Amino acid sequence: MKKQLPLVLAAAVAVACARMAPPPGGPPDARAPLLIATTPESIAVIEGFDGWVEFQFDEVISEGGQPNFGLGTGDLERLVTLSPGDDVPRVTWHRNRISVRPQGGWRPNTVYRVELAPGVRDLRDNRTDTATAVTFATGGPLPTHVLVGRAVDWGASRPAALALVEATLLPDSLVYRTVADSTGRFRFGPLPDGEYLVGITVDQDRNRRRGGREAWDTVRTAAGNGNVGEVWAFQRDTLPPRATDVTRLDSLSISITLTQPVDPALRIEADGIVVRALDDSASAGPITALPRAMHDSLYKRAIAPIPAADTTRRADTTAVPRVPARAAPVRAPAARAAAPDTLEQKRPKISTQLVVRVRNPLVAGTRYAVIVRSVRALGGAVADSVRGTLDVPKPPPVDTLKARTDSAKADSAKVRADSIRADSVRAAGGVIPPAPLPTPPPRDTVVGRPRR
Repeated sequence: MKKQLPLVLAAAVAVACARMAPPPGGPPDARAPLLIATTPESIAVIEGFDGWVEFQFDEVISEGGQPNFGLGTGDLERLVTLSPGDDVPRVTWHRNRISVRPQGGWRPNTVYRVELAPGVRDLRDNRTDTATAVTFATGGPLPTHVLVGRAVDWGASRPAALALVEATLLPDSLVYRTVADSTGRFRFGPLPDGEYLVGITVDQDRNRRRGGREAWDTVRTAAGNGNVGEVWAFQRDTLPPRATDVTRLDSLSISITLTQPVDPALRIEADGIVVRALDDSASAGPITALPRAMHDSLYKRAIAPIPAADTTRRADTTAVPRVPARAAPVRAPAARAAAPDTLEQKRPKISTQLVVRVRNPLVAGTRYAVIVRSVRALGGAVADSVRGTLDVPKPPPVDTLKARTDSAKADSAKVRADSIRADSVRAAGGVIPPAPLPTPPPRDTVVGRPRR
């Protein structure tokens, strides 16, 4: 047992030394690690390159809590994007350096781009806030092409912050990746010249991979054209849309909630809609079926007119006169706020709701069968028909006893108020004036007879 004790102590010391911790004492360090060098030189042609791409910092950086085993789950692996290719690169940590290379080595005559995202931490948890990229070629000409654009989340109608940007070089199918900034903008390059298929993904889980339920879209750019413009990403499905809920909006509108967004330009005429009562097969007279945004813009309610002033109302002479408030001091106009970061394109808001408009009011206490044919989703999938049932509830019964009780309470309250007013007038020594008599009709002063 005594012989094993030194071995146990040595193992404990080794484990303690392996843990990275900030040095004790000294002034507080609030500065993020500073990148001081990259290897190899960026924007260069290096034939036969077989080394590592390295990012060197001015201090010891953290390896992170998750190890880097080539699965893409390590803390440093999440910060590195190597293009082209879909495989997770080899990422190693060397105190103040991060080294990167492909799993299968570098291919000849290929343009590579290694990007290190913001988030590198030192031992005091200070993090970098800028990205760094190293671009070089293992043969051929230097890359000069740059792609500029912006990612937009169509479902939220706003820029897609930190969206995944994938540029596929055609026809070679080489995929280059980067991440948009906090405003959805990206400037991607230099890349090999050629035609590209640029894809945008709203990367919700931040794994730099397109998920099955994440919104995305693609735009094709011609060779020599680097202006991608705005790419509006939206969720899509290969299956046709289905109805999940049918509700009544008002007496003439039925809302159908679908499993995916509907095409905002969709308009279905009356011959493609069935709204029929199940008890007597009476039709509600369907007119059209529209996306929710289009329906609300076409059938919005008119603004109620402002009631005219009551000119016959007498002034309240018993009210306490109000002292006019002092005029507010004149202040200099506030500085105009900066213009918001608006989008270039104007697109209608997308929704999963399809609204059916009918001619005949929906009858309370009736169940309707609702069928809409040829419903097209935003992604292009078309459902032969969307079906559902609508239950129109009956109005709650009127409580006549409560109505009579409320009326009696109001009458008794009015009587008490009149009695209190009369008592207050008598206590003040006044006399309650009798009710005014009706004014007689004017008389004809010439003949002395009333006018007819």
